Amino acid sequence: MPELNSVRRNSKDAADREVLGRRHERRGWAVTEMRAGDLIAELDEASLSRFHLRAVVASGMGFFTDAYDLFVIGVASTLITKDWHLSSGHLAVLNSTMLFAAFVGAFVFGRFADLVGRKQVYWLVAAITIVGAIGSALAPSFWVLIGFRFVLGFGVGGDYPVSAVMVSEYANRKDRGKLVGMVFGTQALGLIVGPLIALSLLGAGLSNDTVWRVLLGLGAVPAAAVIYLRIRMPESPRYQVQVQGKAEQAAARMSDFTDGQVSGDGQAGLQHEMGLRAFLTNRRWLILLAGTAGTWFLLDYAYYGNTISTPQILGLISPGASTMTKIALQLAIFVVAAVPGYVLAIARLDKIGHRRLQLLGFAMMALCFFIIAAVPGMTTMVVPFLLVYGVSYFFTEFGPNMTTFVMPSELYPVTMRATGHGISAGIGKLGAFIGVFLFPLLNDWFGLRGTLLLTAGIAVLGFALTLVLPEPAGRSLEDMHASTPAVVPQPLRVADSA
Repeated sequence: MPELNSVRRNSKDAADREVLGRRHERRGWAVTEMRAGDLIAELDEASLSRFHLRAVVASGMGFFTDAYDLFVIGVASTLITKDWHLSSGHLAVLNSTMLFAAFVGAFVFGRFADLVGRKQVYWLVAAITIVGAIGSALAPSFWVLIGFRFVLGFGVGGDYPVSAVMVSEYANRKDRGKLVGMVFGTQALGLIVGPLIALSLLGAGLSNDTVWRVLLGLGAVPAAAVIYLRIRMPESPRYQVQVQGKAEQAAARMSDFTDGQVSGDGQAGLQHEMGLRAFLTNRRWLILLAGTAGTWFLLDYAYYGNTISTPQILGLISPGASTMTKIALQLAIFVVAAVPGYVLAIARLDKIGHRRLQLLGFAMMALCFFIIAAVPGMTTMVVPFLLVYGVSYFFTEFGPNMTTFVMPSELYPVTMRATGHGISAGIGKLGAFIGVFLFPLLNDWFGLRGTLLLTAGIAVLGFALTLVLPEPAGRSLEDMHASTPAVVPQPLRVADSA
């Protein structure tokens, strides 16, 4: 009798799969049988181990390079402006070109990583950043420099989705936010290293021309090490199993890579391959894109506009300060306010919840920028300004600057995960481009108080848009997408505290 029940269950399962397959085919989904379900389950429940650290280092070193290259231009452009006598328009172009290129690169390489695999894009974007960094350092004229900054930004933009997704797909469910957050946390080092090197070189008496060229060229050094690390990394096991159908290869490679800690015996079910058109025309994914891309756009508008323009902001607050003084003040803000924010976010992200932390950060950013803009004298007194500005920086890192990077690597299905993250990162960098480009112009039109009041309004919008996102903390990537909209159309839950 048990044998008969088992046969009936197996027949029913096969029939159900056949019916689901026909439904998916009618809706434009390709359906294939995959294996190695146990491998995915073991990945979800694996304890933190050395293989997690290897994935974080391979992605994190690249992201450190990205952050260094993106933010060092704030210091370098101050020196270039003195050497080449740049107008405010040329300064805006110089500070924002790389961000516009990152917007393009995130779109292109995010999609490419879903089509051909994470690993191929993983090392390719690092190679592109080397070319861009070296070319920028050797640029003989303004427009040649702009061209190489575009190349550099194209590679950096491509690194955003693949660095996040690679670690997300290696991570266990309980520590996924922490692991992806550790990758993003290397941005803190990128923020600090540039000003430190600039202060050292200027203190040694080197010319402005030499200093900015060295600053821009050094971005090629860690990128070269990244290529070696990433070539040695195996392909994402989730991508191999669920997209490429290479269950046995994935299980064998992961067993070797983790010294037997993670292995699978090849059990699985249906896998759905979504096309770009289906993704972009489905209401559920469009709402998610509005949430992840929209909040990233608003965050980067506020964050990059202020961060890259910090030397100019400090010049407005304290017009008599020297270049070295302004760089030192910028470094102090990063060390005292930003770095603790990164560290605390990594430590508490999975416990507080990714969505909740983003709401908290946007709320505090709005409050701080409103205080600076609304309280008389705040933009003319250095110490009070730096205190409130520093608090805003802390909650930017302990909030949306971290979470807007983490959540797009979790909320999309495996066949569109890098695409979704790439679109979100690209839209985010478009916001950064607009913020950096407009900051000098807005400051001329409305003054610093008016510009920062607008930034407070942007943070309020970010808070509101975060409300459309679900809470992914602690959930398996596969569980979040088990009920795909092609099978059972369901409205997106506004909040999920699971």
